[in-house]
Amino acid sequence: MRGKRTTTGAAVLVGALAVTGLAFAPTASAVAPTTATITASCGAFGGGAATLTATQNGTSATMTLSSTAITTPLALAKDSITAKLTMVRSAGGTVLFSGKKNPAIPAGGSVTVGPLNGTVTSGDRLEFFGGSLQMTVFGISVSCTASANQSPGPFVYN
Repeated sequence: MRGKRTTTGAAVLVGALAVTGLAFAPTASAVAPTTATITASCGAFGGGAATLTATQNGTSATMTLSSTAITTPLALAKDSITAKLTMVRSAGGTVLFSGKKNPAIPAGGSVTVGPLNGTVTSGDRLEFFGGSLQMTVFGISVSCTASANQSPGPFVYN
């Protein structure tokens, strides 16, 4: 009987500590919207509609760009594209997202880069128009720019 009380008491203590831990855990911030559409021109890689996907956890943020209109003329191995995505901050300045992340892409396949890592501050409003995406593949630099504002609007970070 005494063993059951000890076990029950330990379970209650562990449960209380878990609830206390949740109460003091930092909350994850969110970005809105989480996706936006852009129209990009990327030289030899083509151009057209692309989707930007954003995430945020505190000051850490990621961006992923994917497009069926932007293609690669050659097959690319996983994590072979070095990318630097520069987003324009509405209050002035820019925020850089960078990394070497991409899925394996067959010749003529759709380009996806990311998630690319960056640092944001609360209240940042970021837009691709006026910024750029620089990709380096096999030592060749490819630059993408937007022809208009992203839709539905800038990414707003909390």
